[in-house]
Amino acid sequence: MNTLPRFPTLATLSGAAALFALLAVAPVRAADLPDFSSLVTASGPAVVNISSEQKPATAQAARPKLPFELPEGMELPDGMPLEEFMRRFFGEQGEMPQLPSESLGSGFIISADGYVLTNHHVVRNADEIIVRLGDRNELPATLVGSDERSDIALLKVTPKNGALPTVKIGDPARLKVGEWVLAIGSPFGFDHSVTAGIVSAKGRALPQDTYVPFIQTDVAINPGNSGGPLFNMAGEVVGINSQIYSRTGGFMGLSFAVPIDVAMDVVEQLKKSGKVTRGWLGVLIQDVTRELAESFGMAQPRGALVARVMPDGPAAKAGLEAGDVILRFNGEDIVYSSDLPPRVGRTAVGRTVEVDILRAGKPRTVKLAVEALPAQADSKVETPQPARASADRLGLRVVDMTAQQRKDGKFGDGGVRVEGVEDGPAQDAGVQRGDVILSVNSQAVKDAAGFTRVVEGLPAGKVARLLVQRGENPLWLALRVPK
Repeated sequence: MNTLPRFPTLATLSGAAALFALLAVAPVRAADLPDFSSLVTASGPAVVNISSEQKPATAQAARPKLPFELPEGMELPDGMPLEEFMRRFFGEQGEMPQLPSESLGSGFIISADGYVLTNHHVVRNADEIIVRLGDRNELPATLVGSDERSDIALLKVTPKNGALPTVKIGDPARLKVGEWVLAIGSPFGFDHSVTAGIVSAKGRALPQDTYVPFIQTDVAINPGNSGGPLFNMAGEVVGINSQIYSRTGGFMGLSFAVPIDVAMDVVEQLKKSGKVTRGWLGVLIQDVTRELAESFGMAQPRGALVARVMPDGPAAKAGLEAGDVILRFNGEDIVYSSDLPPRVGRTAVGRTVEVDILRAGKPRTVKLAVEALPAQADSKVETPQPARASADRLGLRVVDMTAQQRKDGKFGDGGVRVEGVEDGPAQDAGVQRGDVILSVNSQAVKDAAGFTRVVEGLPAGKVARLLVQRGENPLWLALRVPK
């Protein structure tokens, strides 16, 4: 039986074409992936390992602690034969001997004459700092200055054999989200480890670090990478790897670097005066939520909402008030509240700037002179008092405050304390027992009875805003008044 020759079907031809296309494209895609080897060769020698040691405080020798009680009034004589035995096995007064504490980190050389940049926390309270170069030479370092707020420290070493290798400084403003970046450091003490990733976000604000607009990346950063450089593809340092977000203590895909322009500003101040000064407005701020934006008549949430104006500060002198929304500072838009502190901090002390605000739904511009950031004040905790009035409409029980409480909390002659929170709009908005309510819809609250009158007059179905103080922190909360 004769059979007809078999020809490839259309489906077979299509599959073959797709396979050939894949094979043809694959090498091109592989060629497009970055090669960091030349960058590491050129910049790696300027990256250093930093070890610091903090010596324990010296203490007077103590008698060994016995594993039993002596009769009252009886003491062991000096130099007894068993004293050394007891000391060796039971310790001094039952305590383990103190050992020097050590810290390991990374850094990089920014000048041929020996200036080295690292993190503040790498050399915090160090009695001895050693910088180890790529060729394994070790140089003792002196601390020129350190700034805890930006986590930047400047060291100085003396070169042994001429000029030291240095890094190139880049411009973080030109860095793009999604761009490749590379880190070199000493994670867990493994010198000159190289990891790479992309820029995940810029201008990221972190708790307790409001004056640094961090660069967020997915570059693998672990303990020991702190203080090391973050490079762009041009081999320029754009940031200093500072911290990670982790629930385990190890890398979880979120790492943060201090922009190099922020660090270099700190360097210049440390070289000049040994300390860092920052601009200060004298306001406490928070984000504008969707509900708060509605209460202010704003089309969308944006800006920094002023929760408190510090007495005698620049903002107070310029006439800013709690409830103002800062929309622009010195010509720059403020989209999130976290945008404001870094811009104020980088403003020269004494400079007069324009601040665009929204007050009672109307825009206005004020001028103020930026002052130096002062030391932080200690927080205070107060005890709630028995209830004297209630505002059942919001689910709140509030009380008057004593004159001493007003003085201690610096509340002036206003404010009522929340004694209890029941089911209702206030609980949904996050009001807590112990909060001090200072105003309702920007109307100052003097006492519990006045608070009740204001609450009863709120229009049903509308969003109201409460200015509360929780500990030392003022906070705007938005709630919808029940119908």
